[in-house]
This record gives sequence, structure tokens and C-alpha cells, in this order.
Amino acid sequence: MAAPAGPPAEAAGTERSEEALAAALADVPELARLLETDPYLKPYAPDFQRRYKRFNQTLSSIGENEGGIDRFSRGYESFGVHRCADGEWAPGAEGVFLTGDFNDWNPFSHPYKKLDFGKWELYIPPKQNRSVLVPHGSKLKLVIRSKSGEILYRISPWAKYVTREGSNVNYDWIHWDPEYSYKFKHSKPKKPKGLRIYESHVGISSYEGKIASYKHFTCNVLPRIKDLGYNCIQLMAIMEHAYYASFGYQITSFFAASSRYGTPEELKELVDTQRMYNKENVLYIMPKSVFICYFSWEVLRFLLSNIRWWLEEYGFDGFRFDGVTSMLYHHHGIGENFSGDYHEYFGLQVDEDALIYIMLANHLVHTLYPDSITIAEDVSGMPALCSPISQGGGGFDYRLAMAIPDKWIQVRFNVNIFFFLWILYEDWNMGNIVYTLTNRRYLEKCIAYAESHDQVNKYTLAFWLMDAEMYTNMSVLTPFTPVIDRGIQLHKMIRLITHALGGEGYLNFMGNEFGHPEWLDFPRKGNNESYHYARRQFHLTDDDLLRYKFLNNFDRDMNKLEERYGWLSAPQAHVSEKHEDNKIIAFERASLLFIFNFHPSKSYTDYRVGTTFCTYKIVLDSDAAEYGGHKRLDHNTEFFSEPFEHNNCPCSLLVSKILRYFHFI
Repeated sequence: MAAPAGPPAEAAGTERSEEALAAALADVPELARLLETDPYLKPYAPDFQRRYKRFNQTLSSIGENEGGIDRFSRGYESFGVHRCADGEWAPGAEGVFLTGDFNDWNPFSHPYKKLDFGKWELYIPPKQNRSVLVPHGSKLKLVIRSKSGEILYRISPWAKYVTREGSNVNYDWIHWDPEYSYKFKHSKPKKPKGLRIYESHVGISSYEGKIASYKHFTCNVLPRIKDLGYNCIQLMAIMEHAYYASFGYQITSFFAASSRYGTPEELKELVDTQRMYNKENVLYIMPKSVFICYFSWEVLRFLLSNIRWWLEEYGFDGFRFDGVTSMLYHHHGIGENFSGDYHEYFGLQVDEDALIYIMLANHLVHTLYPDSITIAEDVSGMPALCSPISQGGGGFDYRLAMAIPDKWIQVRFNVNIFFFLWILYEDWNMGNIVYTLTNRRYLEKCIAYAESHDQVNKYTLAFWLMDAEMYTNMSVLTPFTPVIDRGIQLHKMIRLITHALGGEGYLNFMGNEFGHPEWLDFPRKGNNESYHYARRQFHLTDDDLLRYKFLNNFDRDMNKLEERYGWLSAPQAHVSEKHEDNKIIAFERASLLFIFNFHPSKSYTDYRVGTTFCTYKIVLDSDAAEYGGHKRLDHNTEFFSEPFEHNNCPCSLLVSKILRYFHFI
């Protein structure tokens, strides 16, 4: 007798899928919300379930073995050198010793005691007069005897200050324990609704050919940032790094603020002064940590403690995690195109150890300080990376919209070609530009930018647009040339449309707000160690006879208009027009109507634009005289919409003039 037929294979597979989905929904508290937002993620519900369970298991294990993540993330209080017992982790060492100025560099007079799990401990009692044996400012080294008998001199990975004297290649570990440490006077700021980031580098912040200081940045750059209307500073290259030209990415001491700019107390003063100015956030770029065993217990302690150290000791308000793509995948994103197929984001290619670390890091940051901000630099577009951990996501607040500057690079390349052929900009595809600016995951916030530090190592946006004419034709005493006129107008338009359409946050690299010329290049052998391009020429915008002031004014008023209307915290814009022949883009966001004319030669009169039923007045006009425009519009004019359907909008209005290379709101 034949066995009874079972359910069809397809039906059985469907039943198993439904069971797996139900189990995932039961384990991940808010997974249903994520799947409601993006139903195409349902087949991957077990992946979110596994990630969330691993996150919870790790958190529970930390609680059972370390007393919770709060205690676990305070490794800097017990490792390194302190006024209490000192600790180190050296699992492969046969012996560990402390030497330095305090013992006349005797390598073996102060041995550490070996503990379990590769830990070592040393207690040095105070002198008879109760003063410390290791005073502030003294030099130290760890002496490590390997199992083969080799003697190694090393700086502690927990060192809080290291310096390099003169032309020395090696750093000295300096015990930093001042009698009077800097005390913060101002409280941490609240998280802003719309994030406007000023990306900065302390060392290049002077117009002089040298490395600038924390003090210089505090006194000279912070007031500019406040005036420009940015509400967040993103500081680069703060952790100590041996190679200045690495832009701070080749970290040598994770807990030490770079001494090439000044002292730790001066960095604290910088952060505190920024709080005073406008309760603005200060973020730090957290360099990527590739090729790390994220689930080594002590490595995890080190990394999480490092995050907490910068939040608590220096008062930073969050982090931009650099190179997240290289952390998320075993292939590190090398040679990957990332088409957007969801299979690329799940499966064995994902480094889930790294992903769980990212979830733990975001959990720690937002638990300690709920108003902190975390940003992911991820080129892959991994779904849910910026969704809450309770949904199975990575927990970041924002991701960088990295396709946007690439798009502007692409169209700038076309600019150079068509300059020569005198058919400038006519190949710009309005639909493609709009698609790039609006193509982002629903409810995962993005930081839009036209250029960051990554782009300016070739040319700045302004230099792409105006090139060598910036050396000769930026004076207000000379007539506009076609190149300078077009370049100034397009610089404003590109930045505004990116700001208004591209995301829920906006980023600008220091100096580019006023159209900084040339490019960025750190001193290195290839340029004879020159600082000429490793500086920011702020004096250009202060010179009333130069046109840089116009771009600076526009950037300031653009930010202040966003502060007033809040388009970054508003829902995505409704784009009513992207006309290829006319080169017109029109959209509405936050009760504002944006109209851009990218046409190189055509202006329009009585141009109909779809909109809601409302009365409009001009609030920002790139053709205004204070922005280097030609002052061709009357700002007292009112524009009345009427119930006349146009471009799928129930109402529309007639705009009396839409000028070439022009926008208004």
C-alpha cells in the first residue's frame, strides 16, 4: 500500500516560512513595524531574528559576567595608569613591567602581577609625603617579556596622552593627570530636529601653512560656524595618529587626543565653548576597525570603553562611524557593486560579529545619552542599518547619502567637457538628479551633501565649476565673466537642492561654504612636505572686494531658512516637475515651494508650476545682490495659486520670471 501523500512541497515551504516569520515576530519586539514599512524584507525575518537574539545574548552575558554594559564600558577606569591600581591586558606575555622617568627607566623594578584571562595588575604606593610616585607629565613605557624571552618596549593601548618631540618618529607616552583638569561649564545639547553638520579638521583650520591648534579653532572657527547657522560640528582626526596625511584614519592611540593640536584640556575647552555658542552638537568620526575580532571579550571591552571615553571625558555628542561597509561584510565591500538586491545584505557574506558590535555600540551611546547622534558611512545601502535595534536594525540615527556627491562629480565631469564645446550643462538629466536626491529608504534618515572631505582631495566644487578663473576673476571690481557667473550661480543651486531635497540632514566641509578654491592635500613626500593645500583660506570670505562673500552669505541664509521652516525634519518633498527640455525642477517641502532653473541659456516668463492652494512670497533668491546675483526679481511680489490642475497637482500658479541659473523659494 502506498504511503499517504503529504502536502505539496510548495505548500509545506510556505507553511515553514510562515512559522519562521511568526517566530521572528515573537522574538524581535518591533520587527512588525519594519516589515510593514518594507514588506520585501519578510523573507529575511529569520536573519533579523538571529541578529537580535545574538545582540541580546551578548548583552545578557555582559550583565552576568561584568555587572552590565555600564560597568563593562568603563575599562579606561581600570586599564592604563591611574591613581589607583593599574591594569593591562597582555594575554601572550610572560611578564609585564612599568618603567619611566619615575624609576630612572629601570625596566624591571616595577613588575605587574599576573591575573586570570591575560590581565595584569600593578599597584605603586605613594611616597611618604603622600605625593604620587608617577607625576603628571612624566614619560612611561610598558616593558613586555614575551614567551620567547624577547624584551619589548610598548605604549599602553589605554594611554590617554602621547607626544612626539621634534622630528622624532616614535611617540612618548605621557602620564596625563593635571592638578586642575578642565571642568565643563555647559550642559550637553539636545538632539536637533534637522541636523546641519559642519565637517571640520582642526589642523587645517588656519590660512597659514602650518598645523593649527585646538585654541585657534576655538577662537577663530567656532564663531564662523555659529554665524553660518550649523548646529553640529563633525571633528576629524582627533584620536592620535602618526601620519598626519592619513586624515586621522591611521590610529595609533585610541584613547589619546592628538597632541599635534594641543593638550586634552584645550580640546575639552573647544567642545565646551561650542556648547556655549548655540548648544550645538559635536560629533567625532570613529575610524573603521577592520580585521578585528569583534567578539574577543577584551577587544569588545576596549572598543565599547573607547566610545564611552570620548562621550564622557571630552563631552562629544556622538559619532560618525567611518567605513561601515568594510566592517559589515567579510569581503569588506572590495570589488562589490551592490545592485540593491536584498540577497546582498543577508547570508554568509555578512560579518555578524561586526554587526552585533555596531548594535552594542549604538545601544551604549543612546542608553548613556539619549540625545546623542550616530551616523553610518555605508556605501552598500544595507536595509535597516538606521532602524531601531528593537526592530532588528543596526540602531544608527543617520546614514550618509553617498550617492549624491558621486552624482555631482558625474555632472561636473560633463561640465568640463561641455565648457570646451560651448554646449554647457545641456546634457544634465533633471530626472536622474532628482532620482539620486530622493532615492533613500523610507524612515531611515540620510545626511545629504554635495561634497565632503572625501571629494576635496581632487577639486572643490567651486574649483570644478570655475577652475583657474578663480585666481583672476573673483574680484568685485572686475565684470563677471561667463565662467565665474555660471560657477557662482550653480554653486548655490547645487548646494541648496542637495540641502532641501537630499535627506533629513545636511553636511558641508569647512571652507566649501564660500567656494574654497583648489583642493586639499596634506604635507607628504610627493609635494615636498608642503602645507600650501592643507589649510583653509577663511580670509578670502572676509575680503569685501572678493566674491567669496556672496557664497558665504547664501550658505548662511540657506541654513537659517531651514532653521525657520524645518524642511530637514519634514516628510520627503513632493516633486511636481523635472522638465528635461526646460531644465526646471520644482518641489514642495515644509510649506515651501522650491523652483530651480538649470538651463544654461533660457529664462521663462509666466511659467506655470503645480502647487497647493496658497499665496507665496520669495524668501530666498539666488539672484539677489547679496548672493552675487543680478537682482532681477521684485521680492515684494506675491504669487497666488489657483485651482488649476497642473503636473498632477490640484492647484498651480504662474511665476512671472524664472531666470537661467536661478532658483527661488
